[in-house]
Amino acid sequence: MNTTPSSPLHFISTTASDRALVLGGGGSTGNAWLIGVIAGLSDAGLDVTTADLTIGTSAGSTAAAQIAGATPGELLAAILAAASQPQPRRQQGTGPAGSGGGRVPSKPVADHMERTSKIIAAATDAADMRRRMGAAALDMDAGSDGSVQQRWRATVAARLPSQHWPQRRVLITAVDAQSGQPVIFDRHSGVDLADAVAASCASGFAYRIGDKSYIDGGCRTNAENADLAAGYQRVLVLSPFGGRTRTPLDWGLHLATQVDGLRAGGSRVETIFPDSNAERMFGANAMDLQLRPPAARGGYNQGRALAEQLTEFWG
Repeated sequence: MNTTPSSPLHFISTTASDRALVLGGGGSTGNAWLIGVIAGLSDAGLDVTTADLTIGTSAGSTAAAQIAGATPGELLAAILAAASQPQPRRQQGTGPAGSGGGRVPSKPVADHMERTSKIIAAATDAADMRRRMGAAALDMDAGSDGSVQQRWRATVAARLPSQHWPQRRVLITAVDAQSGQPVIFDRHSGVDLADAVAASCASGFAYRIGDKSYIDGGCRTNAENADLAAGYQRVLVLSPFGGRTRTPLDWGLHLATQVDGLRAGGSRVETIFPDSNAERMFGANAMDLQLRPPAARGGYNQGRALAEQLTEFWG
């Protein structure tokens, strides 16, 4: 099994028609908002699911895999239909506190945010932060019997309309928990799609694939990893967290720096952030399943409203 991190340079393309879609992390509500935006764009006549490259991080990795196996309308309908169904109860400690949508977190999001904020504050730079995040996740997994891992994989696999990698280029980000090195999965990595998504969404615990363990892809740079679209002519970034970052600005991980780098390289870049009415659905509320339907509807309305002005950009 080859899980060696791929070089971003491998994915650079110079064809003028190349389009890249970047789907950022943002928890359960972020996943719903992403699907809503894509469905709204589609219903208004702009299909972004045909991008030459799709980059998915954490909740965005789930969305990237979902749009490869079902239509945006079907995915949106599933989110709205789930709102009328009773949600299963989970006991404390029965599952990871990762991102992606469709479950109740085992630990309060606030506790997770507090722990990771302390790690960020203690780190000297981004590489040190990733190593510390990985070490903390491995410590939490010490003595585990593997049942959490099995349940998490089953949960992720159940969300995906297809268990197969799409033929279109899809990159899913993660971080090696032992080394802190960024990892990029694609269909040539020898890793099942469900495993790649489960690794990218592993926030607060380490997800094992073979003899390696991985943590959330949002630890690589920021929640978007838009820099991986370097060399693509047009880049559309959907960011549930609105481009915000919890890391020091001088680390250069925030979305604005990534966008500046893409534009300096000749890319045209457009970003979509949740509007002010949706801000309460993210951050501390990102794993609230009751907020998934309104997040999806909000994203849908934004997508429909933005489709016309984005049509010329997307081509």
